[in-house]
Amino acid sequence: MVLDLMLIGLAIALDPLPVMAFVLVVTSARGARKGLVFILAWLACLVAVIAIVLLVTGGRPPAPRSPPGVAALTIKSAIGLGLVAYGLRRRRRMRRARSDAAGGGDARTTFTGTGGTGGTGGTGGTGGTGTLRGLDAAGEPSTATASAVESPSMWGAAALAVLLQPWGLVAAGAVTVIEANTSHPATFAALFGFCLLASAGLLAAELYIVFSPEVAQVRLHGLRAWLLRHKEQAIVIGSLVLGLWLTAQNIYLLTG
Repeated sequence: MVLDLMLIGLAIALDPLPVMAFVLVVTSARGARKGLVFILAWLACLVAVIAIVLLVTGGRPPAPRSPPGVAALTIKSAIGLGLVAYGLRRRRRMRRARSDAAGGGDARTTFTGTGGTGGTGGTGGTGGTGTLRGLDAAGEPSTATASAVESPSMWGAAALAVLLQPWGLVAAGAVTVIEANTSHPATFAALFGFCLLASAGLLAAELYIVFSPEVAQVRLHGLRAWLLRHKEQAIVIGSLVLGLWLTAQNIYLLTG
């Protein structure tokens, strides 16, 4: 359980879309306060999911070959297969967008910037602060949250944290928490470590903007520009690696 949780937490932390949104939040007016609200809402989602799972299981993992245990492994395998399929789909779209761009097609999507423009084919871009759009059902940004990210209120920052939570990965974490045994103190340490690791990038950016606001403004905008250029690669690699791991491990447990 612990290894799975840490891998899932790392995948959540490395998801570029929440980080890009958070950079725009903390570099806006009263950014440090809004960033704190974003982080608290982000953590509240993770804690709420964990608490619900523990309430359902009573803090006791199901027996390995019991129907609940088999169901949990099956769900994790399905999530893993879903992540693999999603990663392959994003990879095909990335290649198609590059082919369109190479052929002179206009493949601009996802982001527009102030002081720069979004990437070509959804793989990146240049520019400083910009307009990040929320996610649609296909995992691409939509226009619903554009103004909220440009100048979010406190409530807007909290809503963004909920909206941009990578819920597929959180679901994988929730199924993994089914295996948690709360009679062991180490379990609580593992759950705390999962929440901390999943929020590590956000916490680092928040501390940076608090203690070095002027330098952080420049560096965080540079980070956002870099993420714009590499977000598709990060999503594809993260989805495939974690998806293959969950699929292979849980199929082995089901058939072993």
